[in-house]
Amino acid sequence: MNHKNIKTLGQLKTAGYQFKTIKDELRQNLISKLKKKENVFEGIWGYEETVIPDLERAILAGHDINLLGLRGQAKTRLARLMVNLLDEYIPVIEGSELNDDPLHPITTYGIEKIKLNGDETPITWLHRDDRYTEKLSTPDVSIADLIGDVDPIKAASLKLPYSDERVIHFGLIPRSHRCIFVLNELPDLQARIQVALFNILQEGDIQIRGFKLRLPLEIQFVFTANPEDYTNRGSIVTPLKDRIDSQIITHYPKTLDIGKKITQQEARINDIQHKTITSNEIAKDLVEQIAFEARKSEYVDAKSGVSARLTISAYENLMAAAERRSIINSEKNTVVRLSDFIGVIPSITGKVELVYEGEQEGPGIVAQNLVGKAIRTQFVNYFPDPEKFRKQKEKSPYKKITDWFGEGNTVDLLNDLKNQEYEANLKKVPGLLDLVNEFHRSQDSSLKLFLMEFALHGLAEYSLISKHNLSAGLQFKDLLSSMFTLPKPGADDDEDLEDDELFGKGKR
Repeated sequence: MNHKNIKTLGQLKTAGYQFKTIKDELRQNLISKLKKKENVFEGIWGYEETVIPDLERAILAGHDINLLGLRGQAKTRLARLMVNLLDEYIPVIEGSELNDDPLHPITTYGIEKIKLNGDETPITWLHRDDRYTEKLSTPDVSIADLIGDVDPIKAASLKLPYSDERVIHFGLIPRSHRCIFVLNELPDLQARIQVALFNILQEGDIQIRGFKLRLPLEIQFVFTANPEDYTNRGSIVTPLKDRIDSQIITHYPKTLDIGKKITQQEARINDIQHKTITSNEIAKDLVEQIAFEARKSEYVDAKSGVSARLTISAYENLMAAAERRSIINSEKNTVVRLSDFIGVIPSITGKVELVYEGEQEGPGIVAQNLVGKAIRTQFVNYFPDPEKFRKQKEKSPYKKITDWFGEGNTVDLLNDLKNQEYEANLKKVPGLLDLVNEFHRSQDSSLKLFLMEFALHGLAEYSLISKHNLSAGLQFKDLLSSMFTLPKPGADDDEDLEDDELFGKGKR
């Protein structure tokens, strides 16, 4: 139907337009996309076999939906993508506040307009992008905001009683007639406001100031809720929960690869960073591993969840750390290093809710602890498990490296080393390049350097050498010598203890 040529009710009827509810519209368009094997929820990863089939079944059933899950699980993104299942344009009676369908008006305005003008009633067209309304539930949301209120000035000027629909200033929900209406964080809505939604969901009635108004609204409701809210701040009142037809449970990415897809899709890396900074798959895996470690950490509140935004921000910060280093050193190009993960710490500290033990440690220590655990977990994917050589030190592939540190040698890896200095510092450790060549000979030189640094961090995580914070980077040295080194005069007595806890050397 060419909407540009249809400007009156008569032309609309001639073109063969038929009224359908928004739920029928969503259903029909979903069926069409499923038959064509089209991806309805583009850019959503990890839900292909869980959440999306549930959502499609709910749409086919014509259900109102509650998406239940922890923060950062793409609940709002899913709701926004439902707009793609709407018709591109729908006809509306011109001037109607509530998007009256020309063949099925529900307001006094729409009905009177058609009585007066008949087939000459003017029509406008509403694009699907304008058929989405989103409201964040907060304790201050009122009935007037959502449903509406009597406008005394309208009543006085039109000389109408308060029971007349024409004196009502409509709220967000009636204005969302024939639209998708999303109410985020539903449990945060006061119970008395939730009660006001009962009749809208079930019968299409609304009540304003005690006056009952029959408005058969056509709305696709999508609610989102966080299970944490059920215990902390509020709850969904039981009769409302009963009236929401489908509750769909969302979840975090179940594998590193899915997490990586989401991060790489969402991270905002600008063109200059793309051109001048080279990243690698190990660094990307480590960023994802941090979130997986946080979700099972004793220091992090599991009920609160660890959002996918953590890894997105962390990857952006990792690239920014490498860029800053290259700018300081006047280097046109650089490669991401493990020492750049110092930049990831601020992305973690604000995104994890700590339990009591974590609060004692402090968010900075917990964040570094998580990075350390991620390194430890990923290390055995690239090198032999050091635990296997605890009793057979002579056979250990790490012997040459640990012996060199055992002789009192140290390596300082500062955060902002120039590329040449960074390479020289790594190559001065005997056996380190040999180790990388033994297991990763075919890799290019830049990845070999990353793996050399990765090996040092991994050995520190497995307590074969020690790792200490310097003001501008890290120092690697022998484990035993660091245990017996007395604090320097005037140094903080807790410094060594804290250093050992950095990057995961504390509790496991």
